[in-house]
Amino acid sequence: MHRATIVCLKALLVAMIALLLVCQLFVVPGVAREFADAYPDLGHLEGPGIVVAVLFLLCVQVVLVCVWRLLSMVRKSTIFSESAFLWVDVILGAIVVATVLIAVSMVTLAAANVASPSVMLLCALGVVVGAGLALLIVVIRGLLRNARQLQQDMSEVV
Repeated sequence: MHRATIVCLKALLVAMIALLLVCQLFVVPGVAREFADAYPDLGHLEGPGIVVAVLFLLCVQVVLVCVWRLLSMVRKSTIFSESAFLWVDVILGAIVVATVLIAVSMVTLAAANVASPSVMLLCALGVVVGAGLALLIVVIRGLLRNARQLQQDMSEVV
């Protein structure tokens, strides 16, 4: 992979992490406060909503940091080392946690009878996308393992 491509990707990762941090610190609490003010009978969901949203965004940030580390391994040509699997496993774990957070939020909103059908549909979409991403990472992990084995086999031949 070209050095310029990796540098551009890392710059985008930094921008995404910074924007997510701004969202965690300012946007999520602000929106939660506005929602609680607009719907005082749902004010009790403000705190848990903030916690779940911040944790979800943290999961996204963890994935971005892991992608950064994997890009660094690509640059150093060490992507087929055993340590790459750690970063892929952390990505998988973060996706699973984020998906569980969406599912728990969906159940909580449904139990409180406060979610509109469109919110429930978005939550269901989030769970399906999360499950799909998790399965995709499992496939990618298997491909990485196969590529690592092929590289080892080739190094023995040469």
